[in-house]
Amino acid sequence: MNYPLNFRFKLVALSPQIYLEDASGQQICYVKQKLLRLREKVEVFTNDTRTQLMATIEADRIIDWSARYTFRDSQGTELGAVGRKGMRSLWRAHYEVFAPGSRDIAFTIREENPFAKLADGFISQIPILGMFTGYLFHPRYVAARPDGTPVLRLTKQSAFFEGRFQLTQIGDLNEGEETALMLTFLMMNLLERARG
Repeated sequence: MNYPLNFRFKLVALSPQIYLEDASGQQICYVKQKLLRLREKVEVFTNDTRTQLMATIEADRIIDWSARYTFRDSQGTELGAVGRKGMRSLWRAHYEVFAPGSRDIAFTIREENPFAKLADGFISQIPILGMFTGYLFHPRYVAARPDGTPVLRLTKQSAFFEGRFQLTQIGDLNEGEETALMLTFLMMNLLERARG
């Protein structure tokens, strides 16, 4: 992949949409989350025309407090999974990424500075001042191997009326790991959108 990758998060008619582009501006994928589903299932398309399905992300349960989300390609082959650690994620976002068909943790994703998210979420609720939080606070999330070696970092970027995040590579990855982590960060954006 041509890093850095740029996530643009938009809320249109209460339906979240994410556009993912590489460093040259080429669209990598597009997600439009469907509302009112008891069990979360997200379809990831190659672009915003939604003609070619790239992958699906599906929760293993109805209540998603500590749900596990499995990634599958368009043929149904498992690409990996991600689980949010419920109680650990109250203060600092904490996710575990699993290898395909395994319970072994391949990566962990943690928030680097929970104070940035807390301040962003608090100030964004204040009328008028809340419009400028996209320029003030920038939460960061780092994906690391089980031995602690960091491989990717997601950073919130300055933006007005939309969420913008940039994913930069800081360690070596193979193609399967890149795909699993890209899908993880897509799902994480959807889960964390209300928290900065």
